[in-house]
Amino acid sequence: QLAAADRFVAAVRAGGFQPFLLDGVTGSGKTECYFEAIAEALRARRQVLVLLPEIALTENFLRRFEARFGTPPVLWHSGLKQSERRRAWRAIVSGQAQVVVGARSALFMPYAALGLVVVDEAHEVSFKQDDGVRYNARDVAVIRARFEQVPVILASATPALESLQLAESGTYAKIDLPAR
Repeated sequence: QLAAADRFVAAVRAGGFQPFLLDGVTGSGKTECYFEAIAEALRARRQVLVLLPEIALTENFLRRFEARFGTPPVLWHSGLKQSERRRAWRAIVSGQAQVVVGARSALFMPYAALGLVVVDEAHEVSFKQDDGVRYNARDVAVIRARFEQVPVILASATPALESLQLAESGTYAKIDLPAR
């Protein structure tokens, strides 16, 4: 965990596009590893986007996040009221929102100073948009990170075959956490 966290922190410090595949069994500490990268981005006064596949997973994540950082992140998903969306949008655009936790649509927000992108449970099929414009948020997150020149961490206990292939080819740096 420490070695993984150190690599992520170094990537955030260095800036620039660096894609990581964090492959770890359930309970191996993937979240704690990328929390260190989030902490580094916050120290550098940069914004962080954390994509979660479903709103239902958000509650547990929010408790862990708030326990670690002392404040809740800004949420972005389809279940927000119009007034909540407007408030979140303004905070994101102004840079006041330091960490945004959201569904796939959070990728398209106009971040003032994006410094890190994290895709948790990157293998989840709910990251795929099948109606209207078709896309996979996991892949768009990597493209957005490249565009913004920031590190991106794809965290998963069961990585997608495409991600494993990109790690094997050297496109993604693969970090394994094989034990709890």
